[in-house]
Amino acid sequence: MKNLTLVFLSLILLLTSMTAFSAQQTGPLAVNMAVNERAKLTLGVAAINFADADPDTTPSIPATENAVSVTAKVRTGVSSTSTLTHRASGNLSAGPGITIPITNVSWTATGAGYVAGTMSSSSNVPVGSWTGSGSYSGTFSYFIVNSWSYTTGSYTVSTTYTLTAP
Repeated sequence: MKNLTLVFLSLILLLTSMTAFSAQQTGPLAVNMAVNERAKLTLGVAAINFADADPDTTPSIPATENAVSVTAKVRTGVSSTSTLTHRASGNLSAGPGITIPITNVSWTATGAGYVAGTMSSSSNVPVGSWTGSGSYSGTFSYFIVNSWSYTTGSYTVSTTYTLTAP
């Protein structure tokens, strides 16, 4: 038993002294990452449509796709303001001289930072703004003024949303 105790004590002494005889060295490691401005816009649909309706009973026609989801994702400075704007290329057109003013189309908006507005082809219309980086979700619901003065036809126009992260 005395030999076993002596072996056990020798083993403990050997194990505890090993760290005293081992060599160590530390070294620095720098970790770097460049994060640039970035903007990504996602709309739930690529087109909206307005069904024909009686102007007396339906003075404002909702788009059949309402409500349209929208998500603006931005990476920018902590105090930088990102903006979302909209602009139409012109009036709704069914051919030469057959138009409906684009200002007859408007939208309501839900979600933090999003705002309601009316389409324009003469200037960018503010649609949303946010300070700092993040992902901002909401919805747009579109409406067009209905009128007996519209000429029959299939109308179309291209419009553009622009998300800017400075």
